[in-house]
Amino acid sequence: MSLLLTGGMGYIGSHTVVELLQLNQEVVIFDNLANASEAVLARIEKITGQQPKFFKGDICNREDLEQVFTEYDIDAVIHFAGLKAVGESTQIPLSYYHNNVTGSVNLFDVMAKHNCKRLVFSSSATVYGEHNQSPLIETMPTSATNPYGQTKLMIELILKDLAKSDPEWSIVNLRYFNPIGAHKSGLIGENPKGIPNNLLPYVAQVAVGHLGQLSVFGDDYDTPDGTGVRDYIHVVDLAQGHVKALNKLSELSGCHAINLGTGNGTSVLEIVETFKAISGKDIPYQIVPRRAGDIATVFADATKAQELLGWQTQLNLNAMITDTWRWQSNNPNGYE
Repeated sequence: MSLLLTGGMGYIGSHTVVELLQLNQEVVIFDNLANASEAVLARIEKITGQQPKFFKGDICNREDLEQVFTEYDIDAVIHFAGLKAVGESTQIPLSYYHNNVTGSVNLFDVMAKHNCKRLVFSSSATVYGEHNQSPLIETMPTSATNPYGQTKLMIELILKDLAKSDPEWSIVNLRYFNPIGAHKSGLIGENPKGIPNNLLPYVAQVAVGHLGQLSVFGDDYDTPDGTGVRDYIHVVDLAQGHVKALNKLSELSGCHAINLGTGNGTSVLEIVETFKAISGKDIPYQIVPRRAGDIATVFADATKAQELLGWQTQLNLNAMITDTWRWQSNNPNGYE
């Protein structure tokens, strides 16, 4: 029996592949390489001593999905594949709805046809919208402020309806907070194409000289230093959360939303100062106006993950930034 990881060549997917291979699981990666590099395969093999099976395919192409499910005896799916840049989603919303929502419906339909009804879905804390107060709890009302967030929310709703319609489905929607860090080997990490959208890869690229300075969006929030506070989680902790969720599927029925976060918040300037201290590099920055829709403080209540999955984070902020810097300094041009 095999585990299918859609988008398994990406940042979170590749780290999850490593965790699964180290547990001697049989893994099949399904990825169209739109946001990933095929060089990841050799890096994974170097870390684990095993090369996962790789099928180049697109979730929007039903024939690709049919082929991978026909070729392999797939027992469960971890669904990472999707477009993920918030800003870009506001510029090309139809691409986001088509790729993320239509592609996901294709996947779930093919899964059902092949009687594969165990799924871990890569959701996001963006589904909490902007009106809930942290710590964010799974029972809070959901909403979204941009097309990317809407696609995650729509897929969660689709999965909830799917589970109601057929009790054989076992589904976990993992709501991530802010993944950072890299594998301790320095061989795999976050490799954004073009200018990074997220804070840590941007800071790291300033540190290696690829970018001139960081823009800090607002310093007048009601937070200890005025900058935005977020719940940063090490990508390896996040990957291990997927393994725990996967292992739990055989005991669960229905659709379950679970936060993956540390339960603590860190400000933008705390990140910058910690990165400077660990890397020994200066991180020049300028304060610019707030972005529309940004919230002062966002962090998780991670109680459900601990109680239901037996999972909690192990790696602290220093480890997150040390591993980010090892990855970026060893690979200043990413996988190129």
